[in-house]
Amino acid sequence: MKPNICTIPITDLFTETDGCPICRMHRMLEEQYVEYITGAAMMAPDVRIITNRTGFCHRHFSMMINNGPRLSNALLLQTHIDELRNKVFPKKMTDQPSKQNIAAISELEHTCYVCDRVEADVLHLLRTVYTQFGQDPEFRRQYAAQDYICLNHYALVMTTANSHKKAMDKKTWNDFYEATNTLSKKYMDTLYDDVTHFTTMYDYRNQGGDYKNSKDSIERAVKFITSYPVDENLK
Repeated sequence: MKPNICTIPITDLFTETDGCPICRMHRMLEEQYVEYITGAAMMAPDVRIITNRTGFCHRHFSMMINNGPRLSNALLLQTHIDELRNKVFPKKMTDQPSKQNIAAISELEHTCYVCDRVEADVLHLLRTVYTQFGQDPEFRRQYAAQDYICLNHYALVMTTANSHKKAMDKKTWNDFYEATNTLSKKYMDTLYDDVTHFTTMYDYRNQGGDYKNSKDSIERAVKFITSYPVDENLK
């Protein structure tokens, strides 16, 4: 398959084999949007209208504050807070908040500008993954050589693949399903063995024994199940 503007980013992502390729895709997009929202897009009226309404989740607020200019973050928060205070409180301070007031607060738990953009772009990039798998034998080898596909992205890949049946013939789809199932199931089996071995090392009979590959099995298991590494800053 001849490289083009759509396939080159996918090929680059799958050239690496460390961890889940869809997690790498997700992280790449997150970083791009965090830079975009605290940089070039900060003063774009159409973007600010959306961010004032949706805000950001805790993860992406944290990324923005840790990586973006403080003034940019302050300006984004200024207009976001201004819109919120007109939505979440009753007009008269002696009134009880309405259902709409409380719903506006609850809605913030499910809205994030960066999440929405990343999720849409991941789906777009996955369409290219299916097309490349169907047309490029070298990409099929790259795909099958991945370390694993984490549990959340396994579900995403398998559910979205069903709506792109024209990307491959039946035999290639069978190869795709087999490769994806193998990547996730084989790694989960390895995690189970490693976590199990780790627990046995606390048996007094195994004192001084070899931990083998189990020392970081807890962290690897959390990352596989949740798609995110353990946050060492949370105490």
